[in-house]
Amino acid sequence: MSLEYIISISWLLVLLGFVVGTLSGFFGIGGAFIMTPTLNILGFPIVYAIGTDLALMLGSSIAATVSHFRLGNVDIRLGIYMLIGTAAGVWLGKTLVFSLLASGDAETVIRLIYIILLFGLSLFMVYDYIVFITRPHLKKGNNVADTVGTGLSRMLHRLIIKPMVRLPVSGINRISVWIPVGVGMVTGFLAAFLGVGGGFIRMPALIYGLGIPTSVAIGTDLFEIIFSSAIGTFLYASEGKVHLIAAMILLLGASLGALVGSYATQHVRGMRVRLYFALTIFFAGVSVALKQLGVWRDIPFLSTVAAYLIIGVATIMMIIVVIKLILGLMTIPPQRDRQI
Repeated sequence: MSLEYIISISWLLVLLGFVVGTLSGFFGIGGAFIMTPTLNILGFPIVYAIGTDLALMLGSSIAATVSHFRLGNVDIRLGIYMLIGTAAGVWLGKTLVFSLLASGDAETVIRLIYIILLFGLSLFMVYDYIVFITRPHLKKGNNVADTVGTGLSRMLHRLIIKPMVRLPVSGINRISVWIPVGVGMVTGFLAAFLGVGGGFIRMPALIYGLGIPTSVAIGTDLFEIIFSSAIGTFLYASEGKVHLIAAMILLLGASLGALVGSYATQHVRGMRVRLYFALTIFFAGVSVALKQLGVWRDIPFLSTVAAYLIIGVATIMMIIVVIKLILGLMTIPPQRDRQI
């Protein structure tokens, strides 16, 4: 791919970087399910699309993590514990993938599990939001931004398996260190098995599994993405599969977008963030399903439709985030997550 072509579409790359950076800072995700197919549509060979996206993900996640750290939304101690489990989980996930590759069923099995996970997770989070807004405390007019703690998280907090640790940033007074390590292992396994960064898995796992505030889950998830994307960038760059000029242009927009998305979380209720996230991954599931249907029915056009669908949804969600931030800055003080 020529440098002249990259320069000619630089404005589009900056805009694309802003879209993905905004969603990264707002949801705590890497955005690979948006960026990779988009770069492929723009003419990047798929391996260069993945490598360039990883380089962008590294830069944008650093920018977003710094922003969230300043807002007090990054639990570094929790992130380090999870990284230990993530390393083991990634190894297990890759081992299973190689086993499936040997049998010739890897692509179909992985994509089907990906679809089930995206739909299942999105529908559960929508259900959780509906339950939240129909609770009596809201009907009485109480202004509650977020819920912290679930039945699962409270059960895990009660487990006494030494050593026990404190995670004050996450609001956890006492928990077995093996719980965050285990969450990291499970999310790392799924990320490696599905071939994704894992942000869309890790953020809900932190909310529902560990019971931490939405904003802290987002910031800590981004902290984790720094390490996974750094490893991926190194591996692809060592093979010459990263277009550094394109990545730098994308990062111009992504850096600004990461700031916008990070600060927008201060002006959007935690439960509303979860709803937007659920809708985004639901349509991501529709996109993956269309792509798989195209493979089964030998209809290449469906893959193109799938890519444009997720690009459109991402753009609409970015616009919503920007509007929410502007309205928040103009009318109300920042909303902070609060335990109920």
